[in-house]
Amino acid sequence: MKRILLLIAKIAIGLFLILILFILAVKWNVFGKIYTEDELINYKNETASVVLSENRVVLGKYFDKNRTNASYEQFPKHLIDALVATEDARFFEHDGVDTRSLLRVIFKSILTGDKRSGGGSTISQQLAKNMSGRSSHGFLSLPVNKVKEIIQAKRIESIYSKENILTLYFNTVSFGENIYGIESAALRYFNKKVSDLTIEEAAVLVGILKANTYYNPKKNPKNAVMRRNVVLSQMQRYDYLDKKTADSLSEIPLKLNYNNLTSKNNAGHFLTYVKGEASKIIDSINKNSKTKYNLEKDGLIISTTLNENLQTYATDAFESHLSVMQEKIRAQYNSNASQKRALNTLVEAQLKQMKIHPDSAKLRSRQLVFNWKGLETDSISIVDSLKLENTILHAGLLAMSPKTGAVKAYVGGIDNQRYAYDQIFSQRQLASTFKPILYATAFESGKQPCYYLDNDSIKLSDYKNWNPTNADRTFGGKYSLQGALLNSKNIPTINLYLETNFTKLDTIWSRLNFSSKLQNVPSLALGTTNASIYEVANAYSVFANSGKTTTPYAIVKIETASGDILYAHKNQEPKEVLSKRTTAYINEILQNAIARGTGQRIRNQYGISLPLAGKTGTSQDYTDAWFVGYNPNIVVVSRVGCNSPKIHFNNGLGAGSSLALPLVAKTLQKAERNTDLKKELTASFVSLTEEERNQLDCEDFKEKTGVEKFFELFKDKESSFEKEQEKAKKREKRKEKGFLKRLFGN
Repeated sequence: MKRILLLIAKIAIGLFLILILFILAVKWNVFGKIYTEDELINYKNETASVVLSENRVVLGKYFDKNRTNASYEQFPKHLIDALVATEDARFFEHDGVDTRSLLRVIFKSILTGDKRSGGGSTISQQLAKNMSGRSSHGFLSLPVNKVKEIIQAKRIESIYSKENILTLYFNTVSFGENIYGIESAALRYFNKKVSDLTIEEAAVLVGILKANTYYNPKKNPKNAVMRRNVVLSQMQRYDYLDKKTADSLSEIPLKLNYNNLTSKNNAGHFLTYVKGEASKIIDSINKNSKTKYNLEKDGLIISTTLNENLQTYATDAFESHLSVMQEKIRAQYNSNASQKRALNTLVEAQLKQMKIHPDSAKLRSRQLVFNWKGLETDSISIVDSLKLENTILHAGLLAMSPKTGAVKAYVGGIDNQRYAYDQIFSQRQLASTFKPILYATAFESGKQPCYYLDNDSIKLSDYKNWNPTNADRTFGGKYSLQGALLNSKNIPTINLYLETNFTKLDTIWSRLNFSSKLQNVPSLALGTTNASIYEVANAYSVFANSGKTTTPYAIVKIETASGDILYAHKNQEPKEVLSKRTTAYINEILQNAIARGTGQRIRNQYGISLPLAGKTGTSQDYTDAWFVGYNPNIVVVSRVGCNSPKIHFNNGLGAGSSLALPLVAKTLQKAERNTDLKKELTASFVSLTEEERNQLDCEDFKEKTGVEKFFELFKDKESSFEKEQEKAKKREKRKEKGFLKRLFGN
């Protein structure tokens, strides 16, 4: 018996020594690092950077882990009560380890297999796990990780107050869906700050901690309600709630205000654009600073110029208008035989390019399909999928301040999840939105608004007998420069181009910050060159800003979480690229385009009263539709078209006034109903001088006189682009030399 007792004693001492050595090995970091007290003092969460609108609304976040830190003062008392009652009832009594709970787990969970006894980990131990994670050590994984968490919890309790521990805990814990921290969870599930959570909402979020997928209130609402009621019951058990209150709260149905800024965000393309700009700024800061900042981990606050209300109005306009036009273009391609053939030919070419056999392309499979009600999964063939994709109308809209360059609304596409490509920077044919640039060049060259241009049919022999026509198929008579521009007449515009020095046009094009190179061809007059929405907005801001150019920008400042300003935008000195006289003429003419020309629907149909000038644009065969509306306080540009220029409307539904103008009109229509926005967007154009008014005082159109008609009998019906340009050069030289110099020489 003595020998047996001695053996048992030796085994016990041996096991005890092994246990001591094991604990020491864990403490000495043999099984992985444990934070020291100094490291805990300087512990810093990886925190998402937040992007704010100009009125401080959260637009989105950039993160490795979606976490926004909150302070203890922001936590409502019932949130803390819910956590303590559910996760660690003796939190305010123990020093990191609850011995009673630990013994209960050892004897009930391990020895008797009773899993209902709970986990035994305190909030401090859970915090330790959240901070360090768990590592794998084979069969020793559980004891190693538990001992590490106990040691870490003890250290946490030795340097942090209970309030600090709760703050760290709430800011590190996962709530599923790649969101960390109570502030991010409150925003995701209830679209509110943590300080505004009600008792039952706090109980839902604390309930998620048990199993963040099973109790996810979005995915599993029944489970979430059941767990919420368990939390409320625990709060009653520990006297944080009376029975009547707990029972009444348990009867409340689950009410979410789900707000996933990652999956559905009306500023998604803008956030991508801002991230690119912010990354450049941060890289520049890091090059010149000892402290290095990370956009996805350091909780930076990025304040932007975007007006959240105007952005919402713009995205609403996209949905209400494009959903209707989408149905119309699909109907056209379903009913028109020649259009069907064109679509089938395009799809066949795409299948060939993708090396997909036609038979395989007819097999059905589950695919994501876009419509304006949202992304849907449907059983559909590759052929049908391509037909749907090719007939989708893509669009972009940009609004900016012409005075400062501040971006006020930015819709880069119809769905930032499905279609990440940013339409704001897509290069497409400018169509008639190019014309004001040509007319501005003419004014800069000395022509006046009442200079008349021929409207007779023309044919250019050296360009395959190109015979351009006006949109309304009319010709004859003469249009003044202002009449031709406000009515967007093609033939007079081509005649103006033939009279304009190309080098001057090219110079002004460059001054307006366009990136593409102009080709000296007659079709350029009708806007066959490419440009982006971004470039057009920037160029038209010069008209709105009396000839001065500004640089578009979106970031106002970047701050650290503690409020240190890392970057602040400084407005650049505006540069004059056009004369005030030229922009006064353009603005007056394009105001008339809104009043009685191609843009009058914005007044007649949508009832917008803001001072506005505007220009429509329709590419050849209706491939792209443009509209620009502006005044001295705002420039708004929209463009709509399918990805392939081979797919388009075959009638006036694809015109700028029908397809692109309504996006701007519907946006401004709602903006006018917002008192603050209306005040911000309302601005009168610079008043014309008496001389400028006189120069604009003429008829838009007039018939030719008998004498003019007589001389036209001797005029060639056919000409060439080269001859016309040569004539223009001679006229330019004669003009430069002047009458007296021609008569008397030097």
